[in-house]
Amino acid sequence: MKLNAITMGDPAGIGPEISVKGLMSNETYRDNTLIMGSEKVVRFYSDMLKNPYGLAVIDKPEDFEKGKINVMNAVDISMDDFEIGKVSSVAGDAAYQYLDKAIALAMEDRLGAVITAPLNKEALHKGGHFYDGHTEIFAELTGTKKYTMMLWSDIMSVVHVSTHVSLKEATNRVKKDRVIDCIKLAHEAMFKMGIEEPRIAVAGLNPHAGESGLFGNEDRDEIAPAIKEANGNGYNVFGPLPPDTVFLQASKGKYDVVVAMYHDQGHIPMKLLAFDSGVNVTLGLPIIRTSVDHGTAFDIAGQGIANEESIIAALDVSTRLN
Repeated sequence: MKLNAITMGDPAGIGPEISVKGLMSNETYRDNTLIMGSEKVVRFYSDMLKNPYGLAVIDKPEDFEKGKINVMNAVDISMDDFEIGKVSSVAGDAAYQYLDKAIALAMEDRLGAVITAPLNKEALHKGGHFYDGHTEIFAELTGTKKYTMMLWSDIMSVVHVSTHVSLKEATNRVKKDRVIDCIKLAHEAMFKMGIEEPRIAVAGLNPHAGESGLFGNEDRDEIAPAIKEANGNGYNVFGPLPPDTVFLQASKGKYDVVVAMYHDQGHIPMKLLAFDSGVNVTLGLPIIRTSVDHGTAFDIAGQGIANEESIIAALDVSTRLN
């Protein structure tokens, strides 16, 4: 199995800390995963956390040393180059450079998966990289046109028709072809996770899934035809279902995955039920990408108290998909 890489995210946030903690927690991860980051920053957190395994600073994946926490010094910055817990152009640019190098290695088939610690969008923009987030960076750097975000947990999984756009634009993006694409991507992801015949629920856009056009036409004119076509092609799809109940049903095991119509429709139930254990997976890419499902947490950065549960879950899911 090829090595995986954690990109340590914005160095001013909790990414470096949870990256080190995640590898300290498990010998298997420690022996098949490197940190793509900055040596001096990783060393700061390694010392803070009293890492008993030591660090191996390597130039390429082929130099990996088992038994240690390995770090590729992708951007040579130190703790003096930014302030912990503050938005910084230096940190934003570094977060992008970690991604750029890890994605390039994965596309060369020298890494098996990329696991991302959180970045800060404001810092990313200040650093000169104008993306809405990780997903869009991965799509551009891999040349991917059809992709989507999946939030996965043991409790429930959600795939999104749209993510980082306004609510008005999200409504405009609810189109039959896009819904079909998301159904297919959801099916493929669940199949890779070991579910042979995934039960896919599709949430409606409007209250009560539109009530046959009483509360909007999108459910009737775009979502329902997509579901009909997907079922005709052999997928196991249900809906459009009222969005105020479908996530409860999924959390109780009735469905394996829910296709949500926009960012908050899917994120709110996931963050409520699995905030620390949720994993963000980008579907449709030619490489495997998983991520924590939380932000940079600037308010607790540098204190040694960040919860590493989500990055451990992301490591686990990347192994299952690899």
